[in-house]
Amino acid sequence: MTHVEDELTSQPECWARAASQAAHHAKVLPGPGERVAIVGCGTSYFMARAAAALREGAGQGETDAFAASEFPDGRRYDRVVALTRSGTTTEVLDLLGRLKGTTRTTAITADPDTPVRTAAGELAVLDFADERSVVQTRFATTALTLLRAHLGLHPDEAVADARTALTEPLPEGLLECGQFTFLGRGWTVGLADEAGLKMREAALAWAEAYPAMEYRHGPISVSTRGTATWMLGDAPDGLAEQVRDTGALWIAGRLDPLAELVRVQRLAVAVAASRGLDPDSPRHLTRSVILAP
Repeated sequence: MTHVEDELTSQPECWARAASQAAHHAKVLPGPGERVAIVGCGTSYFMARAAAALREGAGQGETDAFAASEFPDGRRYDRVVALTRSGTTTEVLDLLGRLKGTTRTTAITADPDTPVRTAAGELAVLDFADERSVVQTRFATTALTLLRAHLGLHPDEAVADARTALTEPLPEGLLECGQFTFLGRGWTVGLADEAGLKMREAALAWAEAYPAMEYRHGPISVSTRGTATWMLGDAPDGLAEQVRDTGALWIAGRLDPLAELVRVQRLAVAVAASRGLDPDSPRHLTRSVILAP
């Protein structure tokens, strides 16, 4: 078993633990009414987008999400939350350094014994969700679970759905597909982007992601036999039929959207194996991006 397989299968237990710790971490997480930005890089950026949409949609306050390298200097926030598994990512540390002394900052990390300890004002540590694999799975979803639980939006069925996602066979025909499209709405747009990233980095697959309504505005033209379109969350009326009419394989999201992402993680590993690839060591990637001065 690869590291990523071992790590992704532990997600139900990690989510349950994170949800149980939400009250403990509440004092360092955004409070109602705060103007907040959530930042990250790669997978963490997509989780930031999902969390920002959830928070603002819940009426907790204006919430933006940025890639750490694209944070708009000069824009004022009550708090900036950084998602960083390793605690060593250059762009995140640079941003936290620029904000020090002017903006309250919190880092959600798997490893507190890294430079993020001194760069961030406060820490929420999820060390039980740390990973050896380059490809992120459980840390990202556990960090998002912590934020969902903090907002009171972690549903009881999420953990059970994650267990279902790990035990049910993948939909037939997926391994034979040559192109994958993932769709989301609202907070699940970030999950769709992450699903596409998992397929690209772990399996070197042609994968795209879009807001579900935007899929009709051009991207659906690539759908045909041998392609798959996977919806994370509820689909717009009529979209499934339109995709099926192209000859593409339509995969409906039946589980909690975060559990649907677990199914995609399994697919990425399975496609990698079918292509003779090692999903623990995707080409050109490292566990943390540390840029030379």
